[in-house]
Amino acid sequence: SLVGSFYIFAIWIGIGVYGLYEEFSKLIKPKVWAPLITLICLLSVPGVMAYQNWDDHDRSGRYTARAAAKAYLDSCQEEAGAMLFTIGDNDTFPLWYVQEIEGYRNDVRVICTSLFATDWYVDQMKRKAYRSDPIPSQLTHDLYRYGNRDVIYYQGITDKRWDIKDFMIWVGSNDPQTKLGSLLEKQGADLSGYSESTLDLVYYPTNKIRIPVNKKNVLESGLVKEKDSALIVDYIDIDLPQALPKNRIMMLDIIANNDWKRPIYFSGGSFDKAEYIWMKDYLQLEGMAYKLVPIKTQNPSSYEMGRIDTDEMYRIVKGWEWGNSGSSDIYHDTQTRTQGLSLRSNLARLVEALINENKIDKAREIIDLTMDNLPVAYYGFYTFVEPFLDGYYKVGDTQKARDLFGELKLIYQSRLNYYQGTPLDEQYNNLEDIIGDMEGYRRIIDILIENNDREMAEKETEIFNDHIDQFSHFYQEDILEELPDEDMPADELIDTMPVSDTILEDATEVENVGN
Repeated sequence: SLVGSFYIFAIWIGIGVYGLYEEFSKLIKPKVWAPLITLICLLSVPGVMAYQNWDDHDRSGRYTARAAAKAYLDSCQEEAGAMLFTIGDNDTFPLWYVQEIEGYRNDVRVICTSLFATDWYVDQMKRKAYRSDPIPSQLTHDLYRYGNRDVIYYQGITDKRWDIKDFMIWVGSNDPQTKLGSLLEKQGADLSGYSESTLDLVYYPTNKIRIPVNKKNVLESGLVKEKDSALIVDYIDIDLPQALPKNRIMMLDIIANNDWKRPIYFSGGSFDKAEYIWMKDYLQLEGMAYKLVPIKTQNPSSYEMGRIDTDEMYRIVKGWEWGNSGSSDIYHDTQTRTQGLSLRSNLARLVEALINENKIDKAREIIDLTMDNLPVAYYGFYTFVEPFLDGYYKVGDTQKARDLFGELKLIYQSRLNYYQGTPLDEQYNNLEDIIGDMEGYRRIIDILIENNDREMAEKETEIFNDHIDQFSHFYQEDILEELPDEDMPADELIDTMPVSDTILEDATEVENVGN
């Protein structure tokens, strides 16, 4: 690609070459100097650029994208005809590479939902590829070709909940009664005001769909382990939106025809309900992917989805490659660091689940594995490190917890010191970042208090207050009034510490921290 700045660079380089020629031609004959200065510039300019930028563009030894792709694929059940819905770019292209070039886990059918709205891509998905079978589907090419069922619309004719098979029969029918023109005619509308393409649109009379659960297939396919068989529901009810684009129609087509014979996974690259076929309450986190299971899980938030089978996820994670992600010898670019968000988030949930099940040794292994391969120094996003700080305390590794706290503390202090040294107007411009760092610093002190690390908490609170005081000119009303006096006795310190309300709920713990 070519951008305007390239022209500017070229102009200034040319001016520089001519300037050097003018200077040195006074000392040396032009006939000798002209080719010499040209040669020097041709060598030195790229040399300087390489010297200054090589480390920022050096990809040698960095296999993080490849490792992430394998992690996604290894999260899918092996040799079971697994289908993995991805969204595009980072959760898709690396997977295609390892499947197509390295022949790795090509038993998994990767389905990119961004492309699933095109007829040619649907045709590809309906053909066998390597070791993966075609997608289960009843819609034929003439029903989803370009310009046909690109989108269908909901018309509330009935509140009855339809079986998904009946719904797909309606969607795939060319019967005139399934078309918008027929409905408008029944309603007495003047059809002359509508285009032919509009009248030929398919509509659906109900948005209430029921997906029956074939428990026999669920257990035989290994979707759910025998120990969890009592949790399997008889059916899943979903409510569709006002319109369905072609990719969502095709996803529903797969659900209708799969009958729980093959495992279905989602990459988790979005929180949109549609990306999970409106079944976010029926997911199981397995490594980097979410498996669709007929077990209802009430998610605590829209950002935390699915149940966890700790034994299965632990097995998957322990088999991952990491592609030198924790090495100091590679350049951790923006995309590499961003990938760490999903990894940390999923592994933090695994750690929490292991601790809740009293599997302390396994939890400790996962925390160490995470910190070794996603170190704070290279991956940033410090909020996502907090669960591991808390986890170290929970598994009894107090010293590792303190070391990790110290690492995070120095980062927050360094950032706050930088902002404190900038002019006041710049501080106001960066107010959101400053407050974010203050709150992050405060949260890690919350963790010390929550885990009853009394000595550390008291000492670090004083240091924290000193850093907050640097910004009293715009932060005093919101934060400083909550902070304790420097001379306040230790036993009263906890009552005024700027911690979250949930930490103060346990009166016994609070008393222990203060005494």
